Amino acid sequence: MNLALFDLDNTLLAGDSDFEWAQFLIEQRVLDREVYEARNLEFYEQYKAGTLDIHEFLDFQLKPLSRHPRSQLDAWHSEFMAKKIKQLIAPGARKLIEQHMLNGDLCAIITATNSFVTAPIAQALGVSHLIATEPEQQDGEFTGRVSGMPCFREGKIARLESWLDEHNLTWLSFLESWFYSDSLNDLPLLIKVTHPVAVDPDPTLRSHAEKNGWPIISLR
Repeated sequence: MNLALFDLDNTLLAGDSDFEWAQFLIEQRVLDREVYEARNLEFYEQYKAGTLDIHEFLDFQLKPLSRHPRSQLDAWHSEFMAKKIKQLIAPGARKLIEQHMLNGDLCAIITATNSFVTAPIAQALGVSHLIATEPEQQDGEFTGRVSGMPCFREGKIARLESWLDEHNLTWLSFLESWFYSDSLNDLPLLIKVTHPVAVDPDPTLRSHAEKNGWPIISLR
């Protein structure tokens, strides 16, 4: 059996679901535009530059979840999927996933974006396994805090290994492994798999891929 891992934002999506969720809440006037929009843009630029403080960002991103009942958040998310996400699914994303599934590979989306935002997106893409940053919940409602280690940079490897262990698997369970990503932030995991693939990569990842002879593809 082989393992196929897919980053989500700017890889399977031609955009960033984290960023778009905050923008959606601003447009819905759930979040104050003057307070949140500049900060959202600032965090996004830090992510692209590889300088993001993940805990500072998660405090910004997860706090709004704690201010509203889950039923309201789910209703907003359904609208978010229709208005923002469906048109962001990269044209080649489904075909790439289907190709690995037809080959019998174990497929999972692995993303730094929290599971509340990303679980419906993974479902829409037909991927049943999701490894994501987990927002803390209490009695079914979000607390505004993160649960466990964020699924970011080296944290992706730790979260993946925990997930494999939960499924009674290890790296040695797989003959080969793929990871598709756009971001310099994913270099720790890209280096670990047998088939790293740069997808519509940022300049740093593109340079690294060219230097190491990694495939560079576009799903857009």
